[in-house]
Amino acid sequence: MAAVARPLAVSVMPLENRREQFLTLATLGERLGYDALLLPETWAYDVTIVLAEAAVKTERIRVGSAILGVWNRSAATLAMGAATLASLSAGRFILGLGASTPQLVEGLHDVPFGAPLARMRQVVSQVRALLRGERVPLAVAKEARALRLNVPPAEVPICLAAIGDASVRLAGEVADGWMPFLYPVRVLGQGLERLREGAARTNRPAPAVYPMIPASVDDDAAKARAGAAWLVSFYLTSMGTFYRDTLIRFGFDKEVHAVLAANAPKLAGAVPPEAEVLLDELIVYGTPAEARRRLARWYEAGAAMPGLMFRPNLTAEETRRSLEAFVPMLESR
Repeated sequence: MAAVARPLAVSVMPLENRREQFLTLATLGERLGYDALLLPETWAYDVTIVLAEAAVKTERIRVGSAILGVWNRSAATLAMGAATLASLSAGRFILGLGASTPQLVEGLHDVPFGAPLARMRQVVSQVRALLRGERVPLAVAKEARALRLNVPPAEVPICLAAIGDASVRLAGEVADGWMPFLYPVRVLGQGLERLREGAARTNRPAPAVYPMIPASVDDDAAKARAGAAWLVSFYLTSMGTFYRDTLIRFGFDKEVHAVLAANAPKLAGAVPPEAEVLLDELIVYGTPAEARRRLARWYEAGAAMPGLMFRPNLTAEETRRSLEAFVPMLESR
């Protein structure tokens, strides 16, 4: 019996800033059978332009944002970028949107970070209208003459990054996909329930689930575990309080505080034994066989297309071996 194809995307964590690495992930990922390249917006290159380069140098792999912040661009700018990328890629573009973080929104874009749900709903509504070829439903300058884009309508799936219950319900209500990040695999089922509740509000099917999962793979199990520990400790100590607060809300209070203590006064890349469960819940890591086993748990929990976010500064050889580790789980092409 033929193996069931398991769609899989490739990505990187935000500290990766090498354009050549993004292009390698796109072209090598396509050759190996990966289904999508999903890149985050960071504080480096404009990810929409990077995705445009990837789109014109590939033929099959989908390209997408995971994610673009809804505070950093207007809805019209997002729609114009999405329409352009959909055209360049011959319909292969996925628009991932999210609230980003207060640190990035305020510290880089100099924009106040407000209540994200209302902003997210408004932006999705406006982007969808513009991509359909309609006039934008104005929410602020309501007395102005609403305009439409001067390009053909584009079919672009819109995915939302969401972790809190209310935002996951919103994803179920208005999005085509849900992109949770640092969301423990054991509670993915609870997230699916919130997603279905949101979808029921508008009598539509629940969106597909595209979890973004940090990954660390190496033939040396200890080295892979060290990479996974660095990933967890980085996000809990260096990216504000959002992720640690979320994990505490999910019941990992003791483990989060153990990681914080192990990385004080500065980041040491350490996850102590009493917090080991965070590695199992948040990261796909280990030798190739172990990493595939951990990734399989996400499919079993309801993921349609996980996105593996690899560590920054991998060598060309490490990149190749990391991508090849999951080839047995991909559809043969």
